[in-house]
Amino acid sequence: MTYDSVYDLLRGLHIIMVIAWMAGLMILPRLFAYHTETAPPGSEFDAHFLRWEGKVYAIILNPAMVLAWIFGGLLIWVDVHRRSAGWGFLLEPWMVAKLAGVIFLTGWQHYLGRARRAFVAGRRDRPAKFWRMTNELPFLAAIVMVLAVTTEFGRR
Repeated sequence: MTYDSVYDLLRGLHIIMVIAWMAGLMILPRLFAYHTETAPPGSEFDAHFLRWEGKVYAIILNPAMVLAWIFGGLLIWVDVHRRSAGWGFLLEPWMVAKLAGVIFLTGWQHYLGRARRAFVAGRRDRPAKFWRMTNELPFLAAIVMVLAVTTEFGRR
């Protein structure tokens, strides 16, 4: 198997995991908005939301994030060997933008995890409007990341 074929396989798996990760990052805040508006703490509907949110976090978000990181790291490693150009491309503006986006999305997921724990504790620390407004943050980050990578913005 050549570096190119391994790279293509890893790239496909990475994209699939990123799609799953993005889906979870965009649905969880929407669930929080509906939860905040419609389910008083301790109600039966509250229990349903807690279960749904827990499943999104545990079954979609965590595995997708971990696998996106793993496949992304392997892509970098294979790319270094495939191009024989070393690690310098990690400092290219397009890659810095991508890596900054990955750090942001990872931090946002951890923020959502803390918010989920607050819901479990019966607290509604943010209004539904906050969750609706922030629901689009992962998509905005994805726009920047995808355009940076596909255009290799700022490549020397």
